[in-house]
Amino acid sequence: MIYLDYNATTPLDERVLAAMLPFLSTYYGNPSSLYRHGRLVRSAIDTAREQLAALVGVSAAQIIFTSGGTEANNLALATLSPNAGFAVSAIEHPSILEPAQYLTTQGHDLTLLAVDSNGTITQDAINQLISRQPQLVSMMLANNETGVLQPVAAYAEQLKANNILIHTDAVQALGKIPVAFNQLNVDLMSVSSHKIYGAKGCGALIVGKDVTIKPILRGGGQERNLRSGTENVAAIVAFGKAAELAHSELNQRNEHLLALRTLLEKQLATIPHLTIFAQHTPRLANTVLFGIDEVDGEMLVMRLDKKSIAVSSGSACASGGSLPSHVLLAMGVEEGQAKTAVRVSLGMSNTAVEIADFVTTLKSLITQ
Repeated sequence: MIYLDYNATTPLDERVLAAMLPFLSTYYGNPSSLYRHGRLVRSAIDTAREQLAALVGVSAAQIIFTSGGTEANNLALATLSPNAGFAVSAIEHPSILEPAQYLTTQGHDLTLLAVDSNGTITQDAINQLISRQPQLVSMMLANNETGVLQPVAAYAEQLKANNILIHTDAVQALGKIPVAFNQLNVDLMSVSSHKIYGAKGCGALIVGKDVTIKPILRGGGQERNLRSGTENVAAIVAFGKAAELAHSELNQRNEHLLALRTLLEKQLATIPHLTIFAQHTPRLANTVLFGIDEVDGEMLVMRLDKKSIAVSSGSACASGGSLPSHVLLAMGVEEGQAKTAVRVSLGMSNTAVEIADFVTTLKSLITQ
């Protein structure tokens, strides 16, 4: 199989697997236990926290481990005070958009931040937002469908000058570009393990030192009483190791992925009536979202699957329906064209030969 859906999930790095395996067998103690077996496991969690902290440039105390990016996003939105206004961008992941819509039923006023035709939040949207004085704004660092990077640091500086809290969903950005919490000027940041060659079932919310978190899970006191529940030790250990590797290999990974993306886009350019969305906008080095006129994206994904090529038609967390991408619609793309969208997201195991094979197969399918 040619796997080209790394934004959905990444394979487990063998080095990460080696780090986590002992905590699935030998070291099975509960980290809350006081005896030696429990203390050893607790030490492994502490090490993982330090490894992740080093990747994003914070102290270990600022990290709250969660079950994934979705829980981290929900936990970030839970910081809202009763009836407080808040804002999210129109291109956010469903794990922000859906809880945001729910919060409107609980008395919170929601503002959707508009994006331009390239999928970038506009300065005008920020200006209008400041006049509304919401308590919290959430804007993702890198879009999971288009790969477009948002000017989070610049916008956060403007918003924080007006005493507005800033959250960023950095799940897709982590491990692909430098992600420094303090340089982004944010107060809260969500990250996830399985997007950086770690295990599924583990994420984290990074919390600013002056931010008060309201837990959404209570009952055990874990994670400084901010996220109760016995820790998923093996997955946390895996996250720590994956973060350590991402930290040391970031430049190497980016160079490899950018070379592959450049090759892919050069070959896609030979296909008539093909559009690469947001092609000339700053993007993740691994992501290409394209559409071919009159070719249904989901149908094309299924036909490629029969040829043992795995791509997607957008967010893995929003698949299963025939609705067009909300991201493309927010960018002003016409609904029919939005339904042509196919996402290729590259990873470290991909090769130039695989890119060539993919494009050859793609051409054969659309000419049938």
